[in-house]
Amino acid sequence: MFMTLASPTTEETDPFCLPPLEAAALLFDAPWQRFAVIGDSLSAGTGDPTPGYATLGWPDRVADVLRRVRPDLAYLNTAMVGATTMETLRHQADRMREFAPDLLHLPSGANDIVRRTPDFDEIEQILRDMYRLAAGTGARLTTFTLGKAYVVPVFPDFRDRVRRLNDIIRTLAAEFDATVIDMWSHPLNDRPNLLSADGIHFTTAGQAVLACEVVRQLAHLLDTPVPRAVPDGPRRITY
Repeated sequence: MFMTLASPTTEETDPFCLPPLEAAALLFDAPWQRFAVIGDSLSAGTGDPTPGYATLGWPDRVADVLRRVRPDLAYLNTAMVGATTMETLRHQADRMREFAPDLLHLPSGANDIVRRTPDFDEIEQILRDMYRLAAGTGARLTTFTLGKAYVVPVFPDFRDRVRRLNDIIRTLAAEFDATVIDMWSHPLNDRPNLLSADGIHFTTAGQAVLACEVVRQLAHLLDTPVPRAVPDGPRRITY
């Protein structure tokens, strides 16, 4: 079946978004009952509202989808705006472990590279410590790579920093069997309404797409057939 869509202006017409019932259908046999998210503003789902999109961050959206199939889902989000990976370990790890998640989302280290001279060896070691601790919970682990749209202009080499950090994330995810939602080259990066007024955080339009990409990746883990999303503009979605 084919459906023609104009350029997305609302959640209903966005080719990368999933209708709530369709998202729930993709996860209809999801086993997870305790969903936790730790980290920074990306993990918090921070972002300015976008007309035509629900004012919800991606983690709350994912929790809502999971609750449609698991009404008794327990959900914990300890994310703190500005937190580095080290601060996440210091201030959020204990609470996360006490919660005993079976689905756990990890931060991508975005704040670790916002400094004059990042030490990538140190960053990798701290991230590795986080992955080791997270793997010890027995939970299914998920994480994002950072998108190309994430830029801090004061650092001319910032895109290279993001690329290098993403390489670390992919390496650790493979080592610890974490599921990566790869946003580096996602077409979402080219959207004019993607970033909030601060030029850093995704608006709720971006949050909606992040949530749907998480759902799609979780569905792949469950071997559920997933509709193929298409880039912006007049397109057809194939089912």
